[in-house]
Amino acid sequence: MKSAPFSYERPESVQQALEILDQHGGMARILAGGQSLAPMLQMRLMQLSAVVDINRLPGLDEIRAEGGVTAFGPLVRYAAIARSPLVSERLPLLGHVVRYVGDPQVRNRGTLAGSLAQADPTGEMPVACLALDATIVASSVSGAREIGIDEFLVGSYATALEPEEMLTEVRFPVVPDSFVFLERNRKHNDFAVINIAVVGRRGSGGSWSALRIALGGVNDRAVLAAGAAQLLEGSTLEDDRIEQAAQSALEVVDPPSDVRGSAEYRLHLVPVYVRRALSMLRDGTEGGYA
Repeated sequence: MKSAPFSYERPESVQQALEILDQHGGMARILAGGQSLAPMLQMRLMQLSAVVDINRLPGLDEIRAEGGVTAFGPLVRYAAIARSPLVSERLPLLGHVVRYVGDPQVRNRGTLAGSLAQADPTGEMPVACLALDATIVASSVSGAREIGIDEFLVGSYATALEPEEMLTEVRFPVVPDSFVFLERNRKHNDFAVINIAVVGRRGSGGSWSALRIALGGVNDRAVLAAGAAQLLEGSTLEDDRIEQAAQSALEVVDPPSDVRGSAEYRLHLVPVYVRRALSMLRDGTEGGYA
């Protein structure tokens, strides 16, 4: 199957890109990595009047430190994140999680911003960014606005980004450097059945604070188990507190049934993976496929 006809636009500036989006009244999309957009067009799951290619615009592939904030442009690719010393220093979870995205070809082209705009409920980047409390900068001809990641992720493949807006930056605050990421797949490189990202800060006395627990594949969007994390604040992640948090995490999930697993199976996995991730965080293990 081939895509429906559309015009190909190559703007000379971000402002011009925003003007093109505005002119097409919601029927144009930004082309960055194209790892999600191109297949959707080819399968006619999306039909557009224009595709706006921003790949030749300078400065959009930068990762910058601005005081306590780490900012990513819309053309920062997974491969760049994986090899960035700045990411390794400031956002080690993000650098770790990109290893689980697709394959080398996808990581060489795909972008962090594109993954967030796609909002795949099983995607690794939305889960990681939720755990890291990211902020999205959305720009249009009317100006720019900041959207917290928990508000940005609206539903399955749906975000708070308006059709005339372009995601121009992803910003991260200073975050704890202790983390765990786990993912369950039916086979290597398949979409996740479930994934989980946990971050936290361990004090000198062994007590934990600033905990965030994000889950993917168990709702129509990545979700934050805030209640479960609150139960653990100030604890040393004792087994009984971890068990309470694992059961509490079930309060925020409403898993789907699909070809990769039933809702019942995912419900079973949620406390298992929360328990496992928190135990690994306590023991200083980063995670992996499990």
